[in-house]
This record gives sequence, structure tokens and C-alpha cells, in this order.
Amino acid sequence: MAELCQADRQVSDGVNLLISMLVRYPEIGTINFDPEANSLKLTFMISGIPTTKDFEATKRLIINSITAYNLLEGVTDMIIDVELSSYEKVAMLTIMRDVHTLSRGEIGLTIKLLRERFADRLVADHNDAILEEDLLLQEEVIEDMLENMRKQENDHHSLIGIREDGRVFVFNK
Repeated sequence: MAELCQADRQVSDGVNLLISMLVRYPEIGTINFDPEANSLKLTFMISGIPTTKDFEATKRLIINSITAYNLLEGVTDMIIDVELSSYEKVAMLTIMRDVHTLSRGEIGLTIKLLRERFADRLVADHNDAILEEDLLLQEEVIEDMLENMRKQENDHHSLIGIREDGRVFVFNK
């Protein structure tokens, strides 16, 4: 019975993390949690397809910025990957990060970099009804859930969080 409760709590932590990240950061289109790699894949949508040169510059900016941020935080063994794919006139920028070294501050930095880099081309699902206090609460939940997921064993479930028409959905894969 205790194992079942722990498994439920782990699923709940993962679900809460994905929901909070999607609510707090409307620029994130989808989030995938991979329990095998213990990593999150954050996918951002960009209207229009960047040139290869522009993407490579953006990739270097993201990786260098996140690496510098983590070095300042004393984290040296992080895993990061940045990929670009496209479908018709939309580019999907995917950032893969390990859960053990990912932090709320780093997520905020990444969002800020993407906002500056792509300005009005970065697709975001803004909800004007969300109050500043709610956003701060979501940030606290994100930090707590990341911490919980760092402490747990690797028997999580694969999860995917998506945003559609102003709503957030999280599914087991």
C-alpha cells in the first residue's frame, strides 16, 4: 500500500510540475517528461522558420547562457540539448534538460532569452485573468515539484503537458 501511495505522489508531483510550468510560462507549448532520462523537453513555437545561421546562433546563446547560469549556481554536471524542427510556417524549438539540475531561475532565464530573441514571433497563450499572486504561487510550486522530483527514484511515469485554447492538459504517455 505504501508503494502505491508513493507512486501516486510521484505522478502527482510530475503532473503538478507540468501544469505549473505551462500556467506560469505561456510561451511553453508542450512539456514532455521522460523518466528514463529523468529529463524535461520544453517545446516553444516560433512563427516563421529561422535560418540555419539564426538557429545556430540562438542554440549557442541558450546553451552558453544556461551553462553560465548553472556555473554561477555551482552546477557543473548538467545535461542540455537544443533542437529545431519545423512544420509548414512554424518552427518548434525544443530544449531538453535533466531534472536534477534544472531550476526555476534557469527556466525564467530561458524564457527571457527567447522573448528577446524572437519578440512577437514567439507564440504565447497569454491569459490575462491570471493575477500576479497566482504567478508567484506557480513559481513556488515549480520549485517545490522540481525538488521533489530530484529526491525521488526513477520510477516516474512518462508525462506530456500541452496547451490548447487557453487550457492546460497533462497525460500519461
